[in-house]
Amino acid sequence: MFHEAEGERKPIRPDLLRRLLTYLAPYRWQIAAAGFVTVMVASSQLAGPYLIGLAIDRHVMTGNPDGLGTLAAVYLATFAIAWLGSFYQTYLMAVVGQKAIYQIRGDMFAHIQKQDFRFFDGRPAGVIISRLTADVGAIEELIVMGVIHVIADFLLLAGIIALMLALDTRLALVSLATLPLVVLLATGFRNRVLGAYREVRAKIAMINANLQESISGVRVTQSFGREEVNQEQFLRTNRDNLRANLQAASLFAVFVPMVEGVGALGMALVIWYGGPAVIRGTLTLGVLTMFLTYVTRFYQPIRDLSAVYNQLQAATAAAEKIFEVLDARPGVADRPGAADLPAIRGKVDFEGVGFAYHDGQPVLHDIYLQAQAGERIAIVGPTGAGKTTILALLARFYEPAEGVIRIDGRDTTQVTLHSLRRQLGVVLQDNFIFSGTIADNIRYGRPGATDLEVKAAAQAVGAHPFIEQLPDGYATEVHERGGRLSVGQRQLVAFARALLADPAILLLDEATSSIDAATELLIQEALTRLMEGRTTFIVAHRLSTVRHADRIYVMDEGRVVQEGTHRELLAEGGLYAHLHEQQFAENVDPRG
Repeated sequence: MFHEAEGERKPIRPDLLRRLLTYLAPYRWQIAAAGFVTVMVASSQLAGPYLIGLAIDRHVMTGNPDGLGTLAAVYLATFAIAWLGSFYQTYLMAVVGQKAIYQIRGDMFAHIQKQDFRFFDGRPAGVIISRLTADVGAIEELIVMGVIHVIADFLLLAGIIALMLALDTRLALVSLATLPLVVLLATGFRNRVLGAYREVRAKIAMINANLQESISGVRVTQSFGREEVNQEQFLRTNRDNLRANLQAASLFAVFVPMVEGVGALGMALVIWYGGPAVIRGTLTLGVLTMFLTYVTRFYQPIRDLSAVYNQLQAATAAAEKIFEVLDARPGVADRPGAADLPAIRGKVDFEGVGFAYHDGQPVLHDIYLQAQAGERIAIVGPTGAGKTTILALLARFYEPAEGVIRIDGRDTTQVTLHSLRRQLGVVLQDNFIFSGTIADNIRYGRPGATDLEVKAAAQAVGAHPFIEQLPDGYATEVHERGGRLSVGQRQLVAFARALLADPAILLLDEATSSIDAATELLIQEALTRLMEGRTTFIVAHRLSTVRHADRIYVMDEGRVVQEGTHRELLAEGGLYAHLHEQQFAENVDPRG
């Protein structure tokens, strides 16, 4: 079972933030505009308390109402500027954030599409989905709501400090005496919360992985009556996620009241020092009111910054996961100097090929295998013998650890992947049917194919009759994974899809195992006709499907143990004859 690493308490990594900033670079002018508006907003917010102080000292305390209306109008104007500015800066950053996230998701999807099978072998689909959704969402929240607020809060803090020092230096120093306490609190909070948010990101990935697996396998779950067991497994994962989120929330919930407590202490200091000064006449009531208002507003941006820091912690933890994906390098990729593979005849040679999915656990040993252009090659053997791995190596889903595979004499590792795979047709035991129409699925490997060509391919493999009986024929919409089609029908659609692409080499991996005997008889003639002129590799457990192959390779424990035609191998005895006897124990034709 896949496990996400638990969060470690490490500081925020500047290198990750710099990489995130590269996605914002194309929008520097929009960000600059938002920054300019932010300065206006901060200035308007600073002006409000100052205007109130002026009104008290010049008009209320002197008993002169002249000019109060003007001050009130200016106060309302500053509020309007702040309101409109806040709207505009929020809108600008929302646009920037959405465009940046669009680019990040696009880069991630493109990168994932290029990964080899090893990448997916080690990562459940739900975890990959979590990277593209939950983790990218954490980055989006920081960009849209966090970046501009940091600028605004720092401007506001700097402006408040400057104004308080200009109004009364001693009272300003008294007001700011609590600042070291805030710094200490923020430092302790920072060191603890990042670890908590790393764990949150890990747990939500596990939730997504569990959901994806459970939904995809619901038919198997219900057929084995595993609902309660799966429910308990999900509840454990969900409880872990709840625990991680509650831990992160509790840290933040403790921090905010503590900052507010420090703010209350600052207010008390202003009243303690400023009150007597007003009584003595060394300080005006208006200035004291300004200080009280500024001190109140001083701790508001600190609380906001702590919330942004909270977002920053979550975004950093998410960025680690995102860049882990973007930094993954496929083990199978075009090598420097790789050339396009020209149109091939289909001659294939395996020369001393060895392979291991995991180091020290080889699954193929010194494989020598040959197919002339147009030949039908069958690969048979017990489960786990390495048959499917042969096809995976030929299609370069993996690279051989030893030896070389040649097509028409050219090393497959020295040609581009696209030029190789576009000349291969692959039909698997469990073929994926995409959401869309039947016609869309058939032309998946050749998007430009006409409706007539789609229909011809379906007729060639015997899929046309059942398609015609569907409600909308070839325009019938099929659900995810072809839920509206039977297993046999999905196989026939996969045959049509592979054959419409007109490959030079066909790879059939248990391609008829899910088709009933009657359907198999109907398509055998079509398959025989379609394989003419193509090199075809057939992996099969049913020996009845390979008896007419030009050559059969028998594999056992990752080695080729026999080679020959059906008749030759029966006459030779050994593993093939044993497998044949097991499958045709009754009414065996001794002549094969």
